[in-house]
Amino acid sequence: MRGIVYVLRKGVSWRDVPAELVGCSGVTAWRRLRDWTEAGVWPRLHEVLLAELRTEGLLEMDDASIDGSHVRALKRGLTPDLRRSTGPGPAASTT
Repeated sequence: MRGIVYVLRKGVSWRDVPAELVGCSGVTAWRRLRDWTEAGVWPRLHEVLLAELRTEGLLEMDDASIDGSHVRALKRGLTPDLRRSTGPGPAASTT
């Protein structure tokens, strides 16, 4: 878990995770992230954390906001349409 959090906080690549600091190599951290994601650990952890915060009265949804615009789209994300070329040369007719 420390290796995964390290990558998320520092923005480094998996190969740059300092094993002596986090307790495992970056490859091991990446493998655990992959396995835990496939096993559905993250949504369940999120549910449990929210339930505990609600129970303790520490969750105030009036002050919450969601913004995913900073999340990088891996593998170029989904593209609904083809993009027009920005390369040099004559453009195709659109009429």
